[in-house]
Amino acid sequence: MTQIQPYSLWIGHAGEARDYERIADAGIEALVNLAAEEKCDQPPRELLYLRFPLIDGIGNRTEWLDLAMTSVANLLRLRVPTLVYCGAGRSQSPVIAASALAVAFRENPEGCLRRVVSQHHSDVSPGFWDEVKVVLDRKAR
Repeated sequence: MTQIQPYSLWIGHAGEARDYERIADAGIEALVNLAAEEKCDQPPRELLYLRFPLIDGIGNRTEWLDLAMTSVANLLRLRVPTLVYCGAGRSQSPVIAASALAVAFRENPEGCLRRVVSQHHSDVSPGFWDEVKVVLDRKAR
């Protein structure tokens, strides 16, 4: 689980998202599950839990991509400490985190992705990133 500095944003994998003691110690208040292949978690009641069943590649519903990035962007704007995670924590999580930073702070998406992958070990699916960029382009119009 890696905090993306200087934000209240963490990226991790599904196993880390179930370590509720570590999550509490980090002060995280919201969990965003992006992995279609992972089961729904049952976090403690005091945690906000969002789930968007995204696949690591092409074929995602545009509306769900938009909702995932917008939801994380809103959590960022509100400064809610948030963990964004997927199965391995290396593709969907960094991409949605970067796109949320771009939306929340009106920054260049490519620059946001570079910032995220410089702080968290990533293996971004080019097809998934391309789908997200299409949604970001539509939002920019």
